[in-house]
Amino acid sequence: MSPRIRNARPGASQAVPRVWLVTDPRRLPDPTPFLGRLPRGAAVLLRGIEARLAGRVAARCRALGLRPVVSGDGRLALRIGAGLHVPDRAGTVHLLPFLLNRRGFLLSVAVHGRHGIARARRLGADAVLVSPAFPTESHPGAPALGPHRWAALAKASGAKAVALGGMTSRSAKRLPRRRLAGWAAIGAWG
Repeated sequence: MSPRIRNARPGASQAVPRVWLVTDPRRLPDPTPFLGRLPRGAAVLLRGIEARLAGRVAARCRALGLRPVVSGDGRLALRIGAGLHVPDRAGTVHLLPFLLNRRGFLLSVAVHGRHGIARARRLGADAVLVSPAFPTESHPGAPALGPHRWAALAKASGAKAVALGGMTSRSAKRLPRRRLAGWAAIGAWG
């Protein structure tokens, strides 16, 4: 049985952002032009982004009252003052240094099934990104969870659930409000 990893100093503000912009190396490599469209407190999940650009984007996020979150690299997250997202399909490096030094930064975990749920619980995640809620351009032809399966995974995670995959403000209304802490998207901001 693996030990449960809990940060001795959990984040000071564990409010999970209601809105997340997600970068993508192919579809949205630089989110800078879209940052001004986001409401204060929104998260910007930096996936597949070069470290120098991540630093500039994080600084701009803070100036706008947004919360930067780095995907898969705990040391980069700490260096640029960002939260950390633990992806499911790619590895995470320097997770332990982040967990030991997170000082109020958000920790999110990808959930596509039981493996992600177990990881989120073990790490004590503040939020889980449950996906794909609906059909998505990022993974054409991949089966979507739909509202009922999405809600079941969200409930089982034990953390605040953010919907990802085919999300817009309109599709978010199709998910159960009592389970939905927020929604994340790549293409909804263009």
